[in-house]
Amino acid sequence: MSQDRWTEQDTTPERIESALREMLHDRHAQNDAFIPARVLNLVVVCDRDWKGEVANRLERVGRYHASRTILCAVQDGRTTLDAVAVISGDDPEVGGLGVLLEQVEIDLGPDQVTRLDTIIDPILVSDLPTLLWSPHGHREVFDAMLGRVDVVLLDTDDLDDVEGPADGLAQAADLLERAYVVDLAWLRTTPWRERLAASFDRPARRELLGCLDEVEVRHHASSIGSALLLAGWLSSCLDWSPEPLEGTSGRLQGMARHDGDLEVSFELEPVGQDVPGIAGVTVGCEDRGFWLSLERGRGGLVARQRLSADDPEREWQILGASRGEYGILGEGVRQALLRDPTYTSALGAARRFCP
Repeated sequence: MSQDRWTEQDTTPERIESALREMLHDRHAQNDAFIPARVLNLVVVCDRDWKGEVANRLERVGRYHASRTILCAVQDGRTTLDAVAVISGDDPEVGGLGVLLEQVEIDLGPDQVTRLDTIIDPILVSDLPTLLWSPHGHREVFDAMLGRVDVVLLDTDDLDDVEGPADGLAQAADLLERAYVVDLAWLRTTPWRERLAASFDRPARRELLGCLDEVEVRHHASSIGSALLLAGWLSSCLDWSPEPLEGTSGRLQGMARHDGDLEVSFELEPVGQDVPGIAGVTVGCEDRGFWLSLERGRGGLVARQRLSADDPEREWQILGASRGEYGILGEGVRQALLRDPTYTSALGAARRFCP
């Protein structure tokens, strides 16, 4: 992979855009097989001290890189813009094309964040959807940028700067009214939702859905948002009516109702694991002696099941379920170009579960 690089201190948005245009022109003049990627703009706003970590996460998203990534690093006391622009791409093979990706890093001050739209607008590739990600809070970014972006990437598991899961989910619901939202906490539940749905796909199994009366979700201590969204998804799919959960030390218990007075018990329990997200989920029907449990394991999920009180317990491995945190972020970028119709209803149910 070859790169062209431009850097300037105390610069302007117009100078940055001009530098990108000139580098693209020069690269195409050298070899007309080079073409710029034109699919998605990504705008990232982070603290200056964490710029390296965020840049590293973006570098490892696999094939789901945005066409033009603009990383804005906020530094206390700064009043001017310093910028670096890089154009990179693999040299094209004979008869093929070389796709160029563009990355811009801008150091700016807190006062400039409130007018970030005027800084970013000249640098965005026009007529492309734009994704906004602010992993370190900076809520003022949303007010400044929502008129310029199409999709907001957030993580309702990242609740360090809010009062709790109810506040984090409320933020997601508020943003959802103004833009399409891609939630990394929701994407962490994808393998669990897919495997649970597949477990009841056969007609003979579907009747068990109507008798489920207990759900247990085990999760990383920081991933209560993922656990609530998974519980909300189950409730919205099965037409259950959630009631607020209660508990202490992160462990939440309560119920949802369906068909009038029938109750489904819910328990959300934090457990020790090295990575964020869900650790396991169990659903069951006490009257029939049925239960199904999925646990995170090496290389995928470990499934355990008993169909009835007289049935022996069975265990098997489901391969390839986990994508890791870098895979989750890459999927978040990909989802900016898609639409998931189930998130909104799951989010609404999850909010009703909140204490």
